[in-house]
Amino acid sequence: MKRHNRPLRTVSLRTRSLRTRALLALAVIAGSLAIALTVPVRLGLDLRGGSQVVLETRSTPAAEADREATDRTVEVLRGRIDALGVAEPTLVRSGDHRILVELPGVQNPKKATDVLGRTAQLTVHEVLGRAEDAETTATSADATDARVLPDETGQPLRLKAAELTGQDVKSADARIDQQTGAGWHVTIDFTDTGRDRWTGITADAACHPEGDPQRRVAIVLDGRIISSPQVASAVTCGAGIAGGTTQITGSFDATEARELALLISGGALPVPVEVIEQRTIGATLGDAAITAAARAAVIGTSLTALFVIAVYRLLGLLATLALTCYGLISYAALAALGATLTLPGLAGFVLAIGMAVDANILVFERAREEHANRNRPSTRSALAAGFRGALSAIADSNITTLIAAGLLFAFASGPVRGFGVTLGIGVLASMVSALLISRVLAEYAASRAAVHRRPRITGIAHTGWVRDRLLRRGPHLMRHPRRWLAVSAALLVVTASGILVRGLDFGIEFTGGRLVEYTTSAPVDPDRARAALADAGFPRALVQSSGDGGLTVRAEDLTDADTATVTDTIAGLGGDAEKVRDELIGPTLGDELRRNALIALSLALGAQLAYLAVRFRWRFATAAVGALAHDVLILAGVFAWLGKPIDGVFLAALLTVIGYSVNDSVVLFDRVRELLARDRTAPLARLINRAILQTLPRTVNTGTGAALILTALAVLADDALTDFALALLIGLAVGTYSSVFTAAPLAVELHRRTSTKRAAPEPA
Repeated sequence: MKRHNRPLRTVSLRTRSLRTRALLALAVIAGSLAIALTVPVRLGLDLRGGSQVVLETRSTPAAEADREATDRTVEVLRGRIDALGVAEPTLVRSGDHRILVELPGVQNPKKATDVLGRTAQLTVHEVLGRAEDAETTATSADATDARVLPDETGQPLRLKAAELTGQDVKSADARIDQQTGAGWHVTIDFTDTGRDRWTGITADAACHPEGDPQRRVAIVLDGRIISSPQVASAVTCGAGIAGGTTQITGSFDATEARELALLISGGALPVPVEVIEQRTIGATLGDAAITAAARAAVIGTSLTALFVIAVYRLLGLLATLALTCYGLISYAALAALGATLTLPGLAGFVLAIGMAVDANILVFERAREEHANRNRPSTRSALAAGFRGALSAIADSNITTLIAAGLLFAFASGPVRGFGVTLGIGVLASMVSALLISRVLAEYAASRAAVHRRPRITGIAHTGWVRDRLLRRGPHLMRHPRRWLAVSAALLVVTASGILVRGLDFGIEFTGGRLVEYTTSAPVDPDRARAALADAGFPRALVQSSGDGGLTVRAEDLTDADTATVTDTIAGLGGDAEKVRDELIGPTLGDELRRNALIALSLALGAQLAYLAVRFRWRFATAAVGALAHDVLILAGVFAWLGKPIDGVFLAALLTVIGYSVNDSVVLFDRVRELLARDRTAPLARLINRAILQTLPRTVNTGTGAALILTALAVLADDALTDFALALLIGLAVGTYSSVFTAAPLAVELHRRTSTKRAAPEPA
C-alpha cells in the first residue's frame, strides 16, 4: 500500500495545482471581460480626427514660468476650451513648461490657437488726450507712465497708467440688442473692488466737456484699444457710473463677440505661451487608419493562428484560444489604465501578438525535446517539463522588450509614447496568456483519455521537420566563427554606408518645420507640384507622394498664411484639395526630440548590457549587445538607402527591433547556460553550436509567425504603418541572422581571447 501513496499524492497535487491555475485564469478572463464591456478605450486623434497643440510657457521680467505658473495657465486655458464647446477635450501639463491640448473634431486649429495663445491682458485707462505725433510717440512713455495707442479709428491717444485689470472683472457676456438693432456687444461686470475703481474713472472723465478726448475711457486688450467710449452726458462730474457694469461696443459679429467675452471672462494668462507643436488629423484619415489596421490585425492574426495550428495541432489550437484571451486582457488593461490608443499603439497591440506566439512556441518546442529525450513520457509530463524549461527564456526575453517599451514611454511623446504603453501592456498580457491560460488549456487537454491514447494530435509527440533535418545533418556552424564575423562586418559596411552616402532623412519631429498632407480629386504629379510651389515662393518645399493619390508638402517655416497659399496652389493642380493632416513642430522641440532619441538609444543599449551581464556571463552580454548594435546600424542604413523618413514611428520601430533582436540572443544564450551547467569541460564553440541547433526550430517558427503579422501590416495598413512594418520586417530578418551568425561567433571569439590571455605565461 505504501508504494501507491506517493503517486496518488503526486496526482492529487497536480490536480489541485491545475484547479488553482484554472480558477485564476477564469478570474482574469472574467475581470477583463467586465472591464471591456463597461469601460471604453479612448482613441487618439490619429484614429478619430482632431487637433493637438503643444504650448510652452515663457518667462517674463515680471513672472517666472515655473511649475506653479504653468498649472495656473492650464486652469485658465481649461476655461477657454470649455467655452469653445469642444467635446471631450484633453488638457494636461507635460513637465514644468509644456501643456498638451487635444481637441477632438477640430479641423482648423488656427482659431483654437488664437484663443489659447492670447495672453488676454485686459486694462482700463483714463485718456489724457490725443497724441500730437503718432509716428514718434506710438511706443514711448512720458514721465507720468502714459502710453500711446491708436483708437478704433486709428487716431493715437495718450493713455494714463492702467486703473483696472482683468483681475477686477467678474464676468463678461456677449449680447445683442434686439430692440435698437445696435448689433452685438460685450457686457462686463466688475468685482467689488473693480466697481469702485470704475466709478472713480468715469467720475473723473465726466468732468471734461463733451467731445473732449479726456471724457473717453479706453479699454485695452493685449496692447490694443478695443473700445474707447465717451462717458454719457447724463453722468455728472464727480458722480461717475455706479453699478460696476459697462459695455464694449463695436462692429462685432456673433463669433467675435463671444470670443472676446471668453477671453475677458477667462482671465489673463499668468505667463505668455508659445505654440511649439501643432497636429491636425482628418477624421477620414483616422477612419481609414482604423479600418486598415483592423484588417491587417484580423488577417495577420488569422494567418499566424493557422500556422501555429498546422505546426502544433491541438496545442496550437488551444494556443490560438489563449491568444484571443490575450487580446481581451490587453484591451481591458488599456481601458482600466485610461490609456489612449493611437495608431502606432494599435500596431504595438498587433505586434505583441507575435510576442505571445513566441512564448507558446518556446514552451511547445521545449516539450517536444522533453518528449523525444525521455523515451516517450506522457504528454502531460512533457508539457510540464516544457513550461519549466522555457520559463527563464520567456522571462528574460520579455523583460528585455519591456526595457525598450519603458524607454519609449520615458523619452518619446505623443503617438510613439502610446506605442510604448501598448507594447508594454501587450508583453505582460502575453506572459499571462502563455504561462497561465495556455498552460491550463494544454494541461487539461493532455489529461484527457482520448488525447492520451492519441499523443500525436497534441503536436509535441514528434520533433518537427526542422529539428529532424538538423539532427540528420548535424552541421557545425561555429567551426569558423571569424568567417561569420567577416560576413556580418561586410553586411554592416554595405548597409550602414547609406548613412554616409545618402544621409538620414530626419522627419519634422527631429528637424522642426511643417508638414501638410492633401488628398486631391485628380492625381497630381509631385514634380509638377514642386515646380508650382517654387513659382509661388516656396522653392525649398519638399513634395512627395503619400499613396492613394495623396500628396505631402514639407517645409521648414510655413505660416498659416503660407499654408493657405500652398493649399490654393495644390488645388489649382488637382481640383479640390482637402487637407487631411497638418503638423507643425517648432525647432526647439525638434532639437529636443532628436536629443532624446539619442539618449533613448544609448540607454537601451546600456540597459540591455547591464541586464544581460547580470543574467549571463559578461562575454554573452557583450556579444548580444554587439549584435544588437549591428542590427540597429543595418536598419538605419537600409532606411537611408531607401530614402525613408527617420521620424517618431521609425524610433518606435528601432527600439522594438532592439527588444526583438536581443530576444533571439537571450533564448540562445539561455540554452548555452543550461548546457554549460551540465558539461563544463566541452569546448564553448561546440556547446554554442549545439544550442543553436536546439533553439533553431523555435527561431524559425517564431520568425514565421511574426513575419505573417508584419507582412499583413506592411501590405494592408496605411503609409505610416507600412514604414513601421517594413522596419520591423528588416529588424526581424537581421535579428534572426545576427543571433546565430553575429552574437554566437562573437561570444566564441571573446572566450578564445580571454582564455588565451589567461593561458599566456607571465614575463620573467
